Amino acid sequence: MRVFLDLLWYFRRKKWRYIAAVSTLVLVALLNLIPPQIVGLVMDALQRKDLTVGHLVQWVGLILFVALSTYLLRYLWRWLLFGAALELSTILRTQLFAHFTKMSPQFYQTKRVGDLMAHATNDISAVEQTAMDGILTLVDSLTTGAVVVVTMISTISPTLTFVALLPMPIMAYATSRYGKMLHYRFDKAQAAFSDLNDRVQENISGMKVIKAFGQEEVEIENFISLSNDVVAKNYSVAKIDSLFDPTIQIIVGFSYFLSIVVGGYDVAHRQLSIGSLTTFSMYLGQLIWPMLAFGWLFNIVERGHASYDRIRTLLDMQEDISDREAALAVSLHGDISVHIAEFSYQPNLPARLQELSFTVKQGQTLGIVGRTGSGKTTLLRLFLREFDVAKGDIRIGEYSIYDVQKSSLRQAIAYVPQDHFLFSATVAQNIAFANTQATQAQIADAARIAAIHEDILRFAMGYETVVGERGVTLSGGQKQRISIARALLLDAEILILDDSLSAVDAKTEVHILDELRDRRRGQTTLISAHRLSAVEHADLIIVLDEGRIAESGTHGDLMRFDGLYADMYRSQQLEDLVEQGGVRA
Repeated sequence: MRVFLDLLWYFRRKKWRYIAAVSTLVLVALLNLIPPQIVGLVMDALQRKDLTVGHLVQWVGLILFVALSTYLLRYLWRWLLFGAALELSTILRTQLFAHFTKMSPQFYQTKRVGDLMAHATNDISAVEQTAMDGILTLVDSLTTGAVVVVTMISTISPTLTFVALLPMPIMAYATSRYGKMLHYRFDKAQAAFSDLNDRVQENISGMKVIKAFGQEEVEIENFISLSNDVVAKNYSVAKIDSLFDPTIQIIVGFSYFLSIVVGGYDVAHRQLSIGSLTTFSMYLGQLIWPMLAFGWLFNIVERGHASYDRIRTLLDMQEDISDREAALAVSLHGDISVHIAEFSYQPNLPARLQELSFTVKQGQTLGIVGRTGSGKTTLLRLFLREFDVAKGDIRIGEYSIYDVQKSSLRQAIAYVPQDHFLFSATVAQNIAFANTQATQAQIADAARIAAIHEDILRFAMGYETVVGERGVTLSGGQKQRISIARALLLDAEILILDDSLSAVDAKTEVHILDELRDRRRGQTTLISAHRLSAVEHADLIIVLDEGRIAESGTHGDLMRFDGLYADMYRSQQLEDLVEQGGVRA
């Protein structure tokens, strides 16, 4: 029952709603005591042969009144209780989503999307059932059971009641044992469902790759294997679950047997009237629900307990990157100064960046080049504080990025990542994602700068064309340019392009770079690229090699230096000639 203590924070928040629901449940339990008493009185009156039509009409009328009142009260407590439980699931789901948005990339490198989705669906549903059916079952079973037992003792026979309840300790022991077994098995079943959920999500996202490599049959077999594992683990849960009702039915049947034997003996010896025995039997029938409910309660509670533990474990994970104490909410602008002694993703991993030191004046363009794996993307992600530098600092103007709030930092930066993610929405909505107040004219202007406006006009519905999940209906170059337009619409102090011109042709690249120079005067731009033509115009180019600055300067300086940059440039020029089928004159 610990899950109820874990959820006490919510019960306190909705205490009046739960108090009203519990009070209504108690009132229903009290009203249910009336019909058996009436039936007993009628039975005794029939035995005495003094029952009149008038009395019978009165008793029937009272039963109908009780039935109608119970109907209305049951509606009321369902509305109160179920509504509160639905609000709890909404709160937990919101907490999870808010938590997901705060977590750093390291969190998503260790957690699978399917597993996170299972937490937000199945686990929350199980907790919702605990706050709904769990509370209902707990209160109803305890209230009804206690009221009926007290009534049986006080109005009929303490001895007969004691005899009827003799098998109850056996039920308490059995349901407790079943509950512990159910908790363990349900936790395993939920974990298996998470694995299945993750595999489905991964396969749907990677369906193009699966088809390209002809792995459909293999993935189907893998899915069947995981699905069978889910079935097996849920079957083990069902085997424990199925023990509750038969166990309780046997105990209830034994209670009836003892009641009839002892009660019949008392009637035969005139220690109990036939009407009282009938009333007692009806009360014992009312005890069947609390007994069944008690077993069901263990089922619901253990499922909710296992799921809430999984949710809390996730919510208790701390942000890797958070605002420091007394972090400032300021507008960032000015020169960018980078001094990084060393950076690695994990303490036990090799350093990805070492001895980096450079300054970019406000309004300048910085080009970052280097071979694959040299640290270009790592450096740019540090500007966004996706990771923090333990040894070193990055400053924008007079402020260290670690002394300002993350929201202030990210308001100053527009970022175009290598992986161009588009949402399943219209083209216009994707471009205006970070500036929902933008006008259609502003959206179109950003699209023109990114050289995607003409393409959009050729779409079936123009800017209102839905691009599909992750932009599946667009080419790589179109997705890349829409991502650039989205960043340009922010008109941020700093624009970061992380190899964001790789999927466009040379003519389009020149158009975009010329537009950026004209439109972003006085604003800083950072461009990482494999294709050196994207950074030729930069005011400063740094060449990274194994996480260190191998060379730095303008394009002309680096060509005169005739080092790594010059070698890369000549190699790319030769590749371009080969692709065009030409030779140098």
